[in-house]
Amino acid sequence: MNETIQKFLTEQLADWETARNNYAALAGVQVRELNVCGVRYKVQFNPARIVSSGAKVDAKSIQERKCFLCPANLPAQQKGIPFGGHYQILVNPFPIFPRHLTIPDLNHTPQRIEGRLEDMMELARQLTDFTIFYNGPRCGASAPDHAHFQAGNRGFMPIEADWKNQIAGRIADYGKATLYYLNDQPRTTLVIQSSDMASANHLFSLICRLLPEQPEGEPMLNLLAMYDEGAWTLFVFPRAKHRPACYTAEGDARLLSSPASVDLGGVFITPVEADFHKISPAIMEQILSEVCLSASDFAKLRQDIKNHLC
Repeated sequence: MNETIQKFLTEQLADWETARNNYAALAGVQVRELNVCGVRYKVQFNPARIVSSGAKVDAKSIQERKCFLCPANLPAQQKGIPFGGHYQILVNPFPIFPRHLTIPDLNHTPQRIEGRLEDMMELARQLTDFTIFYNGPRCGASAPDHAHFQAGNRGFMPIEADWKNQIAGRIADYGKATLYYLNDQPRTTLVIQSSDMASANHLFSLICRLLPEQPEGEPMLNLLAMYDEGAWTLFVFPRAKHRPACYTAEGDARLLSSPASVDLGGVFITPVEADFHKISPAIMEQILSEVCLSASDFAKLRQDIKNHLC
């Protein structure tokens, strides 16, 4: 499957000018590395991502635009590879990663993770060169009205290499799965490691049940999944807020940051060049402290999980 995807990406870039130009522009993307409370993050200046970071996701705006993930509305040059009977794998024309995919459902149905975790894990199992990610409807998804995953090439996000050194403790075991939490405040990260889909699904479902349900019908969260040597690693980022105060601030206080899975995985995307130069460890710490759970709420969640599994 990895070879098929690489061939597909090559063909799409040859045939689709918009995607080809945006992937070529990645070579000139600026990157800085920052230390935020002892955790390594990167900041990427990527002007093409203004499409996502600045997306209007209120109900009125969504109702008034055509869904860009529905098959009938895709550009003529955009082709897809069928997956799992009701998804298709697409090349993302506004990339963060050197290889960036979007995997939407063929049907126009709301962005919800319920009933889809095993689909996400199967994607990770087949696309071992990629990390699969999910953004909740108010957690960075620019298409909250259409169910989809995304994928980016492995090794791009710092958390992939660093997380084992950040383990703060083991919360619980269930079946063939173990749930950890990381010492990476103010980010709040749960990690499920499992060789069994059902065990991982049970732990994830429990986390979702214990988080506050939102009007969209699911708790606020972001999710990463990767697969190695017979086991999955899932990073679950429970959220407290959609966008930080700086997103709508006036004047010098304004910074266009709408954190999603990739940002929480350690690569902050800044589509505005002034923001790229301005952002600092203190600003990133503030953003994370606003959009992630508070330390007390995170501790309560961990205790609630233990109580339910004992």
